[in-house]
Amino acid sequence: MNGGALAIDRARSALFGPAGLDEAAITRALGELAGAGADLADLYFETTSMRRWGLEGGRVTQGGFVMRQGVGARAAHGGQVSFAHSADIREGALLDTVRAVRTLERRGEAGRHPQGVALNRRGAGHELYPMVDPVVVQDATGWIEILKTIDQQARAQDPRIVGVDANVRATETTVLVADIDGLLAADVRPMTILSMVVVAEHNDQRARGQAGLGRRAGLSGFDTASIDAMIATATRMALNNLDAVPAPAGEMPVVLGPGYPGVLFHEAVGHGLEGDHHRKHLSAFAGKVGERIAAPGVTVIDDGGIAGRLGSLGVDDEGVAPDRTVLVEDGVLTGLMQDRLNAGLMNTRSTGNGRRQSYAHLPLPRMTNTFLANGVADPADIIASIDRGIYATEFDGGQVDIVTGRFNFTTIEAWLVEKGRLVAPVRGATLIGVGHEALRHVSMIGNDLALDSGMATCGKQGQSLHVSVGQPTLRIDRMMVGGQAG
Repeated sequence: MNGGALAIDRARSALFGPAGLDEAAITRALGELAGAGADLADLYFETTSMRRWGLEGGRVTQGGFVMRQGVGARAAHGGQVSFAHSADIREGALLDTVRAVRTLERRGEAGRHPQGVALNRRGAGHELYPMVDPVVVQDATGWIEILKTIDQQARAQDPRIVGVDANVRATETTVLVADIDGLLAADVRPMTILSMVVVAEHNDQRARGQAGLGRRAGLSGFDTASIDAMIATATRMALNNLDAVPAPAGEMPVVLGPGYPGVLFHEAVGHGLEGDHHRKHLSAFAGKVGERIAAPGVTVIDDGGIAGRLGSLGVDDEGVAPDRTVLVEDGVLTGLMQDRLNAGLMNTRSTGNGRRQSYAHLPLPRMTNTFLANGVADPADIIASIDRGIYATEFDGGQVDIVTGRFNFTTIEAWLVEKGRLVAPVRGATLIGVGHEALRHVSMIGNDLALDSGMATCGKQGQSLHVSVGQPTLRIDRMMVGGQAG
């Protein structure tokens, strides 16, 4: 169990106790914050601790511990937002932060809540992830042994594996949100990420493979089978890339494998379905709710309530429980992702997508776990349908223009497909296109939906967050491929 009264008690202990703060001080601060007649005002308290270890060449070469805490204060009048933050959360500093917001507002001293704001609503509990602290590991032996196992098993896969880097990062974030509507909500967010990079060498050729696992859990959330699968993925990728041939170039059909390739639609389409981009007319989909924007059969969902996923939240960073929002249904644009500010300005409700990188950042409408839903095609039939094209299963990086939807993604694992068969791994394949056009060219959707392994991150306006992406195998009839084979 997490969230609700348990998480509020945990937040009080972690945040308020050391600072000498109590609920009465919060009500007074909210009263100051709301005093100028704000439409929306809240306090966001956060404490985050992170511990990491890195292993290179069979030896632990990195280790570290980082901790941060603070409070962000926000007040909004219509679309005008005033914001200040402080790493000091003692009452005097808290009131100074709130008064800084009032100064930015320039709205005088008209008081609407001279007696403070009564916190009479509590956030609900949830069971999306345990209320554990993976950082409080007195003995790092368990984590170090996992890193050594990863190194040894990867090298044992094949004598051509000549280098292994493995890392683990454990994070615990406790947040508490209080607002002028009387809401008090908290959440304890554990996160542990294992990652590895493998280098293979043969005949003076070197190639790289990579894989990772991310969970909202501690050490107990990683079983042997999932770690073995991660090692197998990274080594297979490196060995395949040793034999890769230059990728072809030109317009051709592309098959995207299940799981992480969903990042292409996350970046090129998902950002265009965030409420602020619609409100500011910065999206290619602005004003098209109710219209067909994708091929029939394409359904896109954002769901912040999938147990254990890095994009999942008991409550978002505005204290709202995330929805399961159907963004595109059978090709028709049906919904947007909203935080409280944009929802208010667009006369709708929040979908629980208000997220921020830390207490020092403003919340924005952000994706959580975003994926394309299953179709009915057999993945093998989708590959068999290609006369000549590319089958891409993993990406190394890319760039996206959120406004236009233009993207380019470079693959780290892909194959040349000829006459319905995978004939050779390829290197240097870059997929180039426009998100909303790619949606219209989806012609086959597989029945093998998978989410990524827990390594996806998302950037927006300088803020980075962990998310989940996913999709089944799917065919896009037309896409420009950049390669060196001509």
